[in-house]
Amino acid sequence: MERFTISLEESLAQQFDQLVIDQGYQNRSEAVRDLLRQKLTHVNLEQDQAPFCVASLSYVYNHDARDLAERLMVYQHNYHDVVVVTTHVHLDHDNCLETTLLRGPTERVRKFGELVITERGVHHGQINIVPVNVDEHEAHGHSHEHNHMHVSPAS
Repeated sequence: MERFTISLEESLAQQFDQLVIDQGYQNRSEAVRDLLRQKLTHVNLEQDQAPFCVASLSYVYNHDARDLAERLMVYQHNYHDVVVVTTHVHLDHDNCLETTLLRGPTERVRKFGELVITERGVHHGQINIVPVNVDEHEAHGHSHEHNHMHVSPAS
């Protein structure tokens, strides 16, 4: 473990200490480590230095939109190598929520997410990409079988 010291303006230090308390950190060091990891993750993704990732893609769509459900299913089949599982929830008469867990090459995962989110009739789409380090053989040795679980709200 390496130690370093930083100097902060008093008002910034007070705000940071309040963040530490509000977020439930045990100390400043834990908070700083998390902030650094978040920033480095962001930088690595921006600079394409994260070759492999896991991600969650969530989106709401109108299931009555012309052929939209079928187009979304085609995307999932075309990207079967990165789709792990999809959950489908009926929100109301017209709208559905799907959350798809993904893993694979970051560029391919991002492309799938962009295709889905920008599809006409998809609303409120968001992808959360988390870079991970994996053994290259493990990453490609997984089964391409996928579980598709459909969940309806409890009555």
